[in-house]
Amino acid sequence: MTLTESQRRDILARISRLVGDKFYDPTFKGNDWPALVETHREQIMRQADRLQFAEAVNEMLRILKTSGLGLISEQSKITSKNSISATFHQAETEYGRRWVFQDVHSGGPAAQAALKPGDVLISIGGAEIFAPAEKPLFAMGQSHDLVVGRVNGTASVQLVAPAAKHRGNPCAEPDMVTVQFHDGVAIAKVPLFPGKLGIDFAAKISQVFGTTLANAERLVLDLRGNPGGGVGCLRLMSVLTADRRPVGFSVDRATKVRGYDRERFPRFDRIPKSRLAIPWLAVRFIGKKSVVLATEGLGARPFHNRVVVLVNEHTTCASEMVALFAREELGAKIVGVETPGKLVTHSGFKLSQGLTLALPVAAYVSWAGTSLDGVGLKPDAIADWSYTNSRNRIDSQLDQAVAIATQTHRSLASVQ
Repeated sequence: MTLTESQRRDILARISRLVGDKFYDPTFKGNDWPALVETHREQIMRQADRLQFAEAVNEMLRILKTSGLGLISEQSKITSKNSISATFHQAETEYGRRWVFQDVHSGGPAAQAALKPGDVLISIGGAEIFAPAEKPLFAMGQSHDLVVGRVNGTASVQLVAPAAKHRGNPCAEPDMVTVQFHDGVAIAKVPLFPGKLGIDFAAKISQVFGTTLANAERLVLDLRGNPGGGVGCLRLMSVLTADRRPVGFSVDRATKVRGYDRERFPRFDRIPKSRLAIPWLAVRFIGKKSVVLATEGLGARPFHNRVVVLVNEHTTCASEMVALFAREELGAKIVGVETPGKLVTHSGFKLSQGLTLALPVAAYVSWAGTSLDGVGLKPDAIADWSYTNSRNRIDSQLDQAVAIATQTHRSLASVQ
């Protein structure tokens, strides 16, 4: 699709205003935003093709070094954890230095294509992919022909990325939660917090923790590869603690500049049971970006105080919030590798010509005062990913988390 000069000028002007007015950091990460726009204006305006125009804009926006900031369309190639519910890790393989499938979430497009952790990405659409020169990105609503390397040779795979449901935060939706038990430890893997309010997700969490996990005494919460999502994460945090307590709060730019008292922010402390409550919530929170998040007070569970959270370099946004809450408020142990520190509140702004600007509009601060924007969450126990183990279908990170959960349970039992 081709954009006219007038369309390009109008879109760039709107982006300039939106970022200038709403970007959560008043210092623009140490940049002069108007000057930045002028420096890139000529290059951006030369791009008549819509995708090339979007890429030129994104090249400018990347200078702000903030997650979730970008211009996207339905044809945009996006990160694999959003587009195909899978992540990659660089590794030296028998095919050279390549991208290797790392997290493959149950029910997602990659899992449906029978891809497995440890599969080596050789090519996409006939074009060979090498690490680190190429990052595996996928357009949603399209079929992608892959060649992957496995123990017994290469295989051709057709990978179908579904059309995006949410233009402001496009993503595929894998299974909401999967459960397994290992050495008496319950393992709940949560790969995404789907939907803005997460009503269906919250209902699923309540159902799983009320039945399959009702008697679990030790819990590993696996958040590896979770890119975040909506406020449904509140239900997950609420099943981790018996009482009502503040989790943290978001603060937008205008509020941060003028100063604030977090106790006076509106409090979101209950996910509604049905969509009939949405109009009431809209009236209560419309236009408000500075909000306190607080748990729902769902009562005691056997595994409380016996929780280990498993994270990796692909654990971002709301999943970092959950892990931080579990550590600071509940004393949970964090296992894995350091998270990226991409925890801000985003909004999607629809522009013309099918383009949407994803824009961070508020910073997040835990109730203990911790901000993870640009500063990752460091684990209590390092558990690195291994290509060799993954190739042999061994999840050494999960094994270590289970071992720590068992030790935590025994130490608590001796005290009691």
